Order: sequence, then structure tokens, then C-alpha cells
Amino acid sequence: MGKLINGNWEEGSIIRSDKAGRYDRPVRTFRDTINKEHSTFKPDSGRYHLYVSYACPWAHRCLIFRSLKELEQHISVDVVHPDMLNKGWSFKKDEEFGSTEDSLNKSNYLYEVYQKADSKVSTSVTVPVLWDKETKTIVNNESSEIIRIFNSGFNELTGNQDDYYPSKLQPEIDHWNEQVYESVNNGVYKCGFAKNQLAYDEAVTKLFATLDLLDTHLSQNQYLVGGQLTEADLRLLPTLLRFDPVYYVHFKCSQQKISEYKNLSRYLKLLLELEAVKKTTHLKHIKRHYFYSHASINPHQIIATGPKIMW
Repeated sequence: MGKLINGNWEEGSIIRSDKAGRYDRPVRTFRDTINKEHSTFKPDSGRYHLYVSYACPWAHRCLIFRSLKELEQHISVDVVHPDMLNKGWSFKKDEEFGSTEDSLNKSNYLYEVYQKADSKVSTSVTVPVLWDKETKTIVNNESSEIIRIFNSGFNELTGNQDDYYPSKLQPEIDHWNEQVYESVNNGVYKCGFAKNQLAYDEAVTKLFATLDLLDTHLSQNQYLVGGQLTEADLRLLPTLLRFDPVYYVHFKCSQQKISEYKNLSRYLKLLLELEAVKKTTHLKHIKRHYFYSHASINPHQIIATGPKIMW
């Protein structure tokens, strides 16, 4: 693993911690948008390209939105290899894991895509990446913003008016997004990358308190907000999918499996019935990445066989 410093790749751990040993996720670098009023990035068919990993929950939410919003014929995709080693995410066609070459920029590594966008950039090199073929630059690499772009930015092009962030539900969606991000989406990483017992104990306590809260909420609700599928569900879902096969073991989130929660497990199975979720979930790719790529956690790269997945 590594990062770009003034446009140059420097190997080393990208796992940052604060002074108390808590995992500190870096902010994303490219934060533009796409809409018909934009002076540069307009919603044209075939113009944009998405770089993802099937392992990454942040990238997975973008793939789900791309499918739900009928953007697959308009936004092309390449998939990095699951092994993220000294040079970060790489491109290698491997049918076993569904990874591809970089069909667009012919890069060997994802950091080279970032260098093409900005030759002097200092940044972590992450997926997802939304790339503009016309200006040859990165539009956005923050998943929460990319899914908003997909939710409404191409509606006139596709005719798909499905809205997963409806205005009347936005305050409640925002509430769940914030709580789920801090304690669950990022919370599992805070558990796995904690530098000391105190930091781990703090993170794991918050994680399971929020999972308990979610399970209770879902005892009386089919979805998180408004009785309908929203962005809040689609941001939580990728973490739940990875929880039992990866986070439970690899990140020491071992207090309880999702399959042992009555309502969360029911909810997860419900969302897995969506075709957009089924076809974008690749468990072999997911497990290979996590167990093979984090040398500080699993230096011998042993891939756990369990626990048994109930979905």
C-alpha cells in the first residue's frame, strides 16, 4: 500500500491513526459533480467511467446505484484486482475474481489514473473513482457524492425518475446516514485498524450499540426510512454483506454475527433479493481482498473459511 505525494507514489501504510490510536480515515480529494447546468461535467451518455473494487463497500454502493438507475449502458466500469499490495490497487484481468484491465487509460495501477488527473496531487488512492473521458480527469472519488450524482444527475438521459433521496425524507435519511457511517460503515474499520485496546473497545462498543439499535428499529420497519428503499439502506447494505464473512473475523467484530440478529438478518435477505445487489456482490473477490491485503492484521495472508454465510 502507499499514497501519492506531490504526484509521486510512495510505498507505506495508508492506515492513519490519531494520537489516541483511533483509525483516522482521510478525506477524499476530487469532489466535483455532474448535472446539466455544470459548465464542465454534463450528463452525456458514454462520457463517464467508473473504477471500482468488488471488495470495497464504498465502491459497491456506487455499482448498486448504477444498476438501479439504469446507467450501465451509459457509464462504463473497470474492476481492480482484489490484491492491494505495495503499489496499491492494480489492474489485472482475472476471471476468478472478476477483475479487469484498465480498458480506458491502460494503467497498470490505479495511482497512475490519479496521476493522469493531476500530476502533482497528494492523496490516498482509493476506489470508487468517477472519471471523465472527455476532459481526462477525475470528477469525484467520494462514494456518498457519486451515488447522489447517479440518483438524479442522469434522469433526463435515462428517463429513470426513481429517487432514493426524496426531499421529504432527507432529514431522516441524513440522520441514519450519519449514525451508520460513524459507528458501522467506518466503525468496522475503526475496530480492525485500532492501535490499542482502548481504541478498539470504544469502536466495538459503538458498533454493536448501533447494530442493536438498527435491529430494534427494523423490528417494526421494513426499511430504515419511510417504508421504502432509500439511500440510507443502500449505504448500510454493503457493510452488512461483508460483516459475517470478513469483519466478524478479520476486524475482530466478533460480538455477534448479522445472521444472529433476527431483524437485521431478515432485512439483509430482503435487500439481497434486488437484482442490482445480487449481480454486484462477489464474495470470493471480497474475501480475497481483505484477508490478503492487510499485512498488519494478517501477515501470512491466510484466508478464513468461515463463518458459514446464512444468506
